[in-house]
Amino acid sequence: MNTLIEIVAGLSGMIGQMEESAKIQFNLSNLTHTQMHYLETISRLGNPNITELSASLKLTKPTVKVAVDKLIEREFVSKVQSDADRRSAHLHLTEKGKLINQMHDYAHRRIAETINRALNKEELECLTNLLVKVLS
Repeated sequence: MNTLIEIVAGLSGMIGQMEESAKIQFNLSNLTHTQMHYLETISRLGNPNITELSASLKLTKPTVKVAVDKLIEREFVSKVQSDADRRSAHLHLTEKGKLINQMHDYAHRRIAETINRALNKEELECLTNLLVKVLS
């Protein structure tokens, strides 16, 4: 178990370094990891409302609303009133938010490339299958 803990810590460090490097490269060092995670989730969900976003993040709606309000203030996200239900608003990434999300995707690609270079085809397939199992 200790070896697994060390591996998880090492992976976490590698991911953090890659994301920090990408933030510096894209001149976004004042952006928090949490804010990047929110932007990534909004993009993945395809313009969710606060309820959908909070359910996906497994956080309370007030917590998510505070964070989203900061993202709106920084012009990373905009709220758009729903055409179907005027009481509801959906979250959209602004161009600035989309750029940040692309930077985050770039960091993920670099991590995947690092893993891909270190493993042969069979090892990569095995690791992929194991990680899918763990994340399911």
